[in-house]
Amino acid sequence: MTRRELDAAGITDPALRAAYTRCRRLNARHGRTYFLATRLLPLERRSAVHALYGFARWADDIVDDLDRTLAPAERDRLLRRLESDLTNGLRFGGGDEPVVRAVADTATQYAIEPVLFADFMSSMRADLTVTDYPTYADLQGYVHGSAAVIGLQMLPVLGTVTTREEAAPHAAALGVAFQLTNFLRDVGEDLDRGRVYLPGDLLAAHGVDRPLLEWSRHTGRTDPRIRAALVAAEAMTREAYRTAEPGIAMLDPRVRPCIRAAFTLYGGILDAIAEQEYTVLHRRAVVSRRRRAATAAAGVLRVASARWRVHVPRRAATASGPAVERKEPAR
Repeated sequence: MTRRELDAAGITDPALRAAYTRCRRLNARHGRTYFLATRLLPLERRSAVHALYGFARWADDIVDDLDRTLAPAERDRLLRRLESDLTNGLRFGGGDEPVVRAVADTATQYAIEPVLFADFMSSMRADLTVTDYPTYADLQGYVHGSAAVIGLQMLPVLGTVTTREEAAPHAAALGVAFQLTNFLRDVGEDLDRGRVYLPGDLLAAHGVDRPLLEWSRHTGRTDPRIRAALVAAEAMTREAYRTAEPGIAMLDPRVRPCIRAAFTLYGGILDAIAEQEYTVLHRRAVVSRRRRAATAAAGVLRVASARWRVHVPRRAATASGPAVERKEPAR
């Protein structure tokens, strides 16, 4: 379906089409939950969403170095090179990396503010040196750049039926909710990378510290103090979902099924964590295939309903203005 998505978005330049396709593959490989939800988007908006998420995954892979083959200095060099490429791409168009070419084109087409990308890269740099966050306030500074800005980048692509300013806090909260869910699901894997994203004050309130988490991770044994801390982290995460949910109704009706599906699937990860008795230090909680299929089916029905009730110009590029024709960026 890649060709249809690109055609619907008016992307004709062969190199740019290849760049967007690369982003789509990154999204499909790394973000199964959200990739499933993006299949519910109108065709013409999918490529832009893949560009935003594909770029985020590319930067995150540099930081995490999942194969553990890069020294810290090399990861820092690669991240700085990516940031420089992004800065030039946002300013002049193009880029050395395909993911940069795609995301720079998306930013131009949807007038996404460059500061949102700068804040994202700032949080990525923090991952090279920061290994824990003493308080939730400290963590909020990190998740603004790593997650809230993703929701804000998405907003002009998705479109709204209200002002962007009114919808923005909810979009940011949804990005944070997804990120906090990842933190809770990936406690063990992050610990293996030397990082603890759960706030130190939350852990300390239940008598938990890094050595206790490491003991549990290495021995496979549980501790009631860890379980209590994880229950508190779940409650903190669900509060972010409650803040985000009113924003779904503020979106273009045609994109609501996608965001509702993502909201449901990510929330389902929290349900799975609870059902598995908060053993996230020992195994990853996943949403069952049955639930994923049911959520997707419900989303398809919502899409059909939205298409019957709302007529939106096929090539509309923003929610705040009329349909616009794409122009290829300067090379």
